Amino acid sequence: MAVLVGVALAVTACSSGNNEESKGSETPKSSVVSSSPAAQPAAADSFGKYDPPIELTTVRNLNDVVENNVLSVLKGETFEDNRWTRVYEELLGIKLKYDWVIKGGDTSDQYVQKLNVTLASGELPDFITVNAVQLKQLAESDQLEDMTALYEQYASPFMKEVFTQEGSGPLDAATFDGKLMAIPQVEASIERSMYIWIRSDWLSKLGLQPPKTMADVRAISKAFAENDPDGNGQKDTYGLGLTKDVFGGAMGLEGFMAGFNAYPNIWLEDETGKLVFGSIQPETRKALQALQEMQKNGEIDKEFGIKDGGKVSEQIAAGKIGMEYGEQWNSIWPLQLNKNNEKDAQWQAFPIVSESGETPKVPLKFSTTKFVAVKKGIQHPEAIIKLFNMHLEKNWGETGEFDKYYAPPNAESVWQLSPVTPYPLKKNLDAFRDIDAARKAGDMSSLKGEAKTIQEKLEMFSSGSAEGFALWGWERIYGPEGSMGIANQYDQNNQFLMDKFVGTPTPTMVERKTTLEKMQNETFIKIILGQPIEEFDKFVADWKKLGGDKIAQEVNDWYESLK
Repeated sequence: MAVLVGVALAVTACSSGNNEESKGSETPKSSVVSSSPAAQPAAADSFGKYDPPIELTTVRNLNDVVENNVLSVLKGETFEDNRWTRVYEELLGIKLKYDWVIKGGDTSDQYVQKLNVTLASGELPDFITVNAVQLKQLAESDQLEDMTALYEQYASPFMKEVFTQEGSGPLDAATFDGKLMAIPQVEASIERSMYIWIRSDWLSKLGLQPPKTMADVRAISKAFAENDPDGNGQKDTYGLGLTKDVFGGAMGLEGFMAGFNAYPNIWLEDETGKLVFGSIQPETRKALQALQEMQKNGEIDKEFGIKDGGKVSEQIAAGKIGMEYGEQWNSIWPLQLNKNNEKDAQWQAFPIVSESGETPKVPLKFSTTKFVAVKKGIQHPEAIIKLFNMHLEKNWGETGEFDKYYAPPNAESVWQLSPVTPYPLKKNLDAFRDIDAARKAGDMSSLKGEAKTIQEKLEMFSSGSAEGFALWGWERIYGPEGSMGIANQYDQNNQFLMDKFVGTPTPTMVERKTTLEKMQNETFIKIILGQPIEEFDKFVADWKKLGGDKIAQEVNDWYESLK
C-alpha cells in the first residue's frame, strides 16, 4: 500500500553498441535547452542529437500500474513504442531496444530471477538498472563504464542541481575508489519525513491543544485512551497506533523516537567524527521505556506486535485510534478509510516535537536504492546521461510538457514508461510552495505542471461532490493545514537529519543485517509489551557481538574513504 501511495504522490541477447547504428555522431546543437530557476543554459552536447541514430539496449519490468492504468488507456502506444521512446529518438537520436521485458514489477520472483541470470552471464545490455549490491559486484568485476568524466561533461546544469538537492549522497552511493560507476535513479529522502497525525476533532472534543513537547504527546495519548473521545461510553480507544513492523512510513515509530533524540536504523556522526548506529544509543532505550509506560496504561493495543499495517488500518478506519506517526501521504492511506466511515472525523498533521520543546531533528533514511549501470566498452556511454537530461527537461524544464510526459489526467503514471525516471527531489515541496503562494495571492491562474494538477484535485474536493470527497487526503497534504506546509517548515528550519551511511551494504551487512534487524524488532516489541528495560542493554551487547561491531568498522572505513 505504501508503494502504491508513493506512486500516486510521485504524480514514484545483448548489444555491444558496435553495430552500424551506433556509429552516429552528434549534431552540434539541439533545440532543447535544459533549465531550472537557478541553472545556466546547458552545454549543447547535453542534448546533442546522434545522426544517424544509435541504438541502446536494456531490460525492463512491466508493473501492474503501467499495464493497467497507463497502457490500457493510451491509444497507439505500447511499452516498447510510446511517447518516451519517441521523444528520445526524435530529439536525441537514441533508439531504445529491450532485450527482455518481464511483467509483475521489479520485486517479482520472475523478474529477480531473470535479472540475476543476466548479471551472472556477463552478457549485459548497454545499460541496466541494478541495486547497490549488484552495482558493487559489477564494478568489482570490471564490467562497467567509468562515468566520472562523462557525468561532468554531459550532465546538464539542471541534472546536476537535481542530483545534489539533498547533498552528495546519491552520487557517493554510486562511487567506488573515487570513480562514478553508475548514474543513480535519485529518490527523495525528504518524502520520508515524519509527522504526528492526530484526530483533531477528538482534540477539540476533549479540550486539548496540539502538542508542543513529548509530554503533550503523551497527555493526548492518555486522554484519547481514557476519556471516551468517540462518545460510546466504553474504554475501547487507543492513543497511539503501532504495527508489528515497529518502523515504517505509516504507523511507524521514527517520529516518536526522534522526540527523545533517538534515531534508530540510521547512522549518525558522534562527537569524535565516527559513525554510530542509532538503534543502540541510550536515547532509544529512553524512548522504548516511554512506550512501555504508555502500553501499560492502555494507550497502545497489546496485540500490536502481531498486527500488520492492514490490520491496524482497520482499527483506524473503525475510529479506535486517535494518533499515529507517519509520512506526508498518510491522509490518503490509512486515514481516508476513517473519513469514509465517519464523515465528521478530521485528522491533521502536526510537526514532530521534542522533550524539551526545542526544535527537533527529523531523521531521513537514505532513499536512493537503484542505479543505472552502463556496460563497459559501448560506443556512446554518454547517451545514458542524455536520457536523464531529457527526462528532467521534458517534465520540469523550460520546454517541459508535464501533462504529456509526466502525469496526463487519464494516465498519471505515464512517466514510468521511461527507463530512467529522475525527478527534482523537492518537487512536491516546490508544488506546495507554488500553490500556497497562489492561494495567498488569490490567483491560481499562474500555476502550471504538478502544482496545477494538484490544485485541480483540491478544487474538486472543495466542490463537495462525492468524487471530491475521495480527495480529502490530498487536501490534508497540500491544503492550508497540510503536511507539506510542515515539510516546508522543516526545510526552512534546517531540521533534516540525513542518514550518514549511503554506501553499498558492507560484507557483514549482507551476511548479518537481516538477523540483526529481526533481533532488534523482536526486542523492541517485547520491551514495549512489558519486559524489563534491561533487555535493551542485552540487545546492544548481542548486536555488537553478532556482527554489529564489525559492521560499524566497515561503515567507518567507508566514511573515512570519502574524506
